[in-house]
Amino acid sequence: MTKSVETILGELASNYPFAIEPTQRHAWQVQIRHLQQELEPFRAQGKIYFEYDVPRMGKRIDVLLLLEQVIFVIEYKVGEKTYPAHAVAQVWDYALDLKNFHETSHHLSIVPVLIATDGESVPMVLEADVLRDGIYKPVCTNSSGLGVVIRAALDFCDGPSIDHKQWESGRYAPTPTIVEAAMALYAGHNVANISRSDSGAQNLSKTSKAVERVIGSAQQNKRKVLCLVTGVPGAGKTLVGLNVATLHTDPTNELYSVYLSGNGPLVAILHEALARDRVIRDGEQGVRTSKGQARQAVKEFIQNVHHFRDDCLRDRSRPPIEHVAIFDEAQRAWNLEQTAAFMSRKKGVPNFNMSEPEFLLSCLDRHPDWAVVVCLVGGGQEINTGEAGIGEWVGAIQRYFPHWYIHVSPRLHDSEYGAGQVVESLSNRPQVTFDDDLHLNVSMRSFRAEHVSAWVKAVLDLEHEDAQRAWSSIRDKYRIRLTRDLSVAKRWLKEHARGTERYGMVVSSQAERLKPHAIDVRSPMDPVHWFLDDHSDVRSSYYLEDVATEFHVQGLELDWACVVWDGDFRHNEGSWKHHSFVGSRWQNIHKPERQMYLKNAYRVLLTRARQGMVIVVPQGDLGDPTRAPEFYDGTFQYLQSLGVPVI
Repeated sequence: MTKSVETILGELASNYPFAIEPTQRHAWQVQIRHLQQELEPFRAQGKIYFEYDVPRMGKRIDVLLLLEQVIFVIEYKVGEKTYPAHAVAQVWDYALDLKNFHETSHHLSIVPVLIATDGESVPMVLEADVLRDGIYKPVCTNSSGLGVVIRAALDFCDGPSIDHKQWESGRYAPTPTIVEAAMALYAGHNVANISRSDSGAQNLSKTSKAVERVIGSAQQNKRKVLCLVTGVPGAGKTLVGLNVATLHTDPTNELYSVYLSGNGPLVAILHEALARDRVIRDGEQGVRTSKGQARQAVKEFIQNVHHFRDDCLRDRSRPPIEHVAIFDEAQRAWNLEQTAAFMSRKKGVPNFNMSEPEFLLSCLDRHPDWAVVVCLVGGGQEINTGEAGIGEWVGAIQRYFPHWYIHVSPRLHDSEYGAGQVVESLSNRPQVTFDDDLHLNVSMRSFRAEHVSAWVKAVLDLEHEDAQRAWSSIRDKYRIRLTRDLSVAKRWLKEHARGTERYGMVVSSQAERLKPHAIDVRSPMDPVHWFLDDHSDVRSSYYLEDVATEFHVQGLELDWACVVWDGDFRHNEGSWKHHSFVGSRWQNIHKPERQMYLKNAYRVLLTRARQGMVIVVPQGDLGDPTRAPEFYDGTFQYLQSLGVPVI
């Protein structure tokens, strides 16, 4: 800070990517002069960074100060007289991002500081949060208090002095939510820039490149190809699909692609999130864009699969404009019976004789030269009646499209993908290529512990020893707690979530007897508001009033989740019992298919949280035969026996 204000301003301006408004220049001048004054006693001890880029968030930290053993994340509100909650959350988010995703910040003390330059003096409190991971709760101060904050932090925090050069060399390895990732990809980033690349995780860019190779080869050799990408829950399958789609958004290009999903909430949330982000980004560039215009542009390359299907129905001879179609959650496509019933009942098309996979393949087969269908396949993700599983895609190729080539992950043979003997028959087919790069084997959702999905699988498969072994590998990084009191669970969520980390309650769509706890699965909720709106909106997940079911949250994620477990899926005498509530009582579910759907619903619920979850198993009520304690006690005792701590 020995340089003049003008020199520092010039350097900032030359590296700033946006137009510099007078307000921005004034803010920099205030910050520089203030820091020169407040940091005078510490001049020779640290290093300062202005407008520090936070890649995953697409934001810039006003000031990052490395001083002795502490990182100070400083956010200025020039001229502000108060300390608004959104500003506190903003500086906390910056600190969390460094702690979680910047390699050389993992083990350092990080103190977020909000400076309202004209604010009233407030007591200086330096307090570690509940996770005790080296991040301190944000400290609010006015212009005169920064030096006091710095001295207190240096006296309080332990650790060796930070090597500035070593710190700067640290990799930034983010694990974005699907919404954050979609915004980054749409803004022009690639999957390699927004995903982790550590040795413990399958590199998403490797799988994306494998899919790109398949598409390029199909175009060059004029072939039609089915490409099957597999992955564990949260591994990044959707991210791979969105990466391909956002690379090819020009309708005039032969490689023009469309991302398709039957997951209505996911599509609606992505449309709204990308539209909001586009309006903001255009505004920063001085371009006025309405949300309607932005949303229409997004809808062109992210579509509901049923809208795509309906468009192809209008003219059964015309090929779609896209040569490449990416089907997310392809295992959830409808079987012949479900498709025929829907076409007859809703579309007035009698005697429809194709399953959804067969019809969708036939649409791309209309191209005279080449086409690629990319199926993104999750294991154990079928959650609704009539979902055909991935075997129907392979079966349709075998029966009706013998000229198509197949590129497939070898893991499609695994039992959880439900392809069975149909997939085995591929071994004798000459036009099949097995590619290990088409499988994503590690969950990226839970960046604190990559093996949460393995724990959930073992729990649901009643593999007691495997569950205990998986628990021992995640318990120090990923918090799971068990309780019988919903109010305790809500308090736990609020204590653990920091900044704008999102939390919410999730329940099975069959959880009909949680009404005494003010949880009604039939009460309408809007997933767009639930997932995207902030603490101030009563419709958001933060209010812990509206609940989301497996149909709302599949393919999406929370930072912290409260899973409320009803009597529909009960552990009793060493096995799971499956029930649905009909009329005034629980009824046994006997059909294996429906039992699988219920089990998979809980698989979805238990794999939504990135950082931790609390599981609530109610006490039940002796006076209510529909909520008898024995409907819940066995589940609670089973989870407790696996080592999950009770609060």
